[in-house]
Amino acid sequence: MQEPTSEELIIEASDLERRFGDTVAVDGLDLQVRRGEILGLVGPDGAGKTTTLRLLTGLVKPTVGSVRVFDHDAMRHPGRIHGRLGYMAQRFTLYADLTVQENLRFYGDVRGVRGKERAERNERLLGFAGLTEFRERLAGQLSGGMQKKLALACALIHEPDLLLLDEPTTGVDPVSRREFWDMLSELHSQGVTMVVSTPYMDEAERCSRVGLMFQGRLLACDTPVEIKGSVSWELLVVWPESLFEARHALEDMEWIEEVQPYGDQVRVLVKDADAALPRIQEAFDEASIEIRDIRPAPIRMEEAFVSLIQRQYGSQDTSAPQMMRDNHGDRHIEPDGEG
Repeated sequence: MQEPTSEELIIEASDLERRFGDTVAVDGLDLQVRRGEILGLVGPDGAGKTTTLRLLTGLVKPTVGSVRVFDHDAMRHPGRIHGRLGYMAQRFTLYADLTVQENLRFYGDVRGVRGKERAERNERLLGFAGLTEFRERLAGQLSGGMQKKLALACALIHEPDLLLLDEPTTGVDPVSRREFWDMLSELHSQGVTMVVSTPYMDEAERCSRVGLMFQGRLLACDTPVEIKGSVSWELLVVWPESLFEARHALEDMEWIEEVQPYGDQVRVLVKDADAALPRIQEAFDEASIEIRDIRPAPIRMEEAFVSLIQRQYGSQDTSAPQMMRDNHGDRHIEPDGEG
């Protein structure tokens, strides 16, 4: 991939490290964010996503390394970047005892947006977020999805060029998640640059590029297509009657690259899916292991992520597959919290 020019870069982090006592939250991170793209940060609990976003905003000082935003040092000259930056924290931080409209007015005042301009933007953002009819409702009485939309509207009141969003859809229903990402897509079409941490693999697929984080390190940063294409193996999905027996049987086969349990499935990476399918079926028959179905499937972001972790940290690390989830039901990567 062609290296971006300095004019294209909105964020440039170099050798970024942040320690909290003996804990390394971010470890040697190099990251570039291009103008007009959506960069997704994906990783399990403790991967360092929240700390990374706080470092990029200048809210947290790096132990080692540097961050430049809009070609300004984020720590030395925060005033030069904050007027062009919008930040949405993972937790709901608005005023629960103020109405929707009062929250927008307050954040407009904080950002120096007043008078007629503030009134016009308030109306536009209420419509954009689908909150016009709820303008007089207390923020604390909104549903989780509506609170997220209000928080985004407040982050947009000063019309920032860059948005940093920390797991903005965690804990909301699938319909609200879809509506929220429709809003982000519209902002993206208007040229707003975004960095979004997310626990959902389907959301990662909607990003221009994805940064996969694990234990404070950036394992890969590329387009979803390129990341999935980095896995040179093919995938077979097995639905066994006994997950434990099937997994144990498959892990003893040296010609299988990886075995990843997932819900009621066993996902198996092999060199040639067509050739491996009858061999796996035969092995199950010999071991008297019943299966409901077995079939090839396309590589997903999740398989690519787990494969990267196991390649770099070894197959001994079994925590990674257990932490990984996608958009089925309530299963997702656990949120970063303060880490």
